[in-house]
Amino acid sequence: MPDNTCDHCGSSDAVVNFTQIVKDQMSTSHLCEACAAEKGLDPAPESSNLPLTDFLAQMGDERGKDELDAGHQCSFCGLTFGQFRETGRLGCPHCYETFEAHLRRLLRRIHGSVQHVGKVYLPPDPTASEMEKRLDGLRRKLHRAIEAEDFERAAEVRDQIRSLEPA
Repeated sequence: MPDNTCDHCGSSDAVVNFTQIVKDQMSTSHLCEACAAEKGLDPAPESSNLPLTDFLAQMGDERGKDELDAGHQCSFCGLTFGQFRETGRLGCPHCYETFEAHLRRLLRRIHGSVQHVGKVYLPPDPTASEMEKRLDGLRRKLHRAIEAEDFERAAEVRDQIRSLEPA
């Protein structure tokens, strides 16, 4: 049986698998909830290896309002929430607003958060405002890394900021 202890503190059970790729090098850490929270990771309340359509089909069951949710309908395209759960596809851009509460719960269960925390796309020749947005994001990352006392990561982010700032 594999060791299931946290790679960071070594005392608690690991519940989060964190894979990070830096300079084409992949590293995986197994963390307990406390250590994951320290690193700014929000562990999903429950994870599942079900296909998306099965996952969506189960989504309303836990709240006991399955029939009410299934009848919820987009006023623009007519897609019902039940149809969305069956197919896993929304019908139009208005569905995002119509089913917002359901989608937020779904995203939190799947990804552990409802905010994007990944990379930000920069076109080959970014405008000044796009570059400033990127720098602001990197400065926030730097601040979080310093707060978490992850000085190795802070140094990497600092170097990224220096490479993007005008001389």
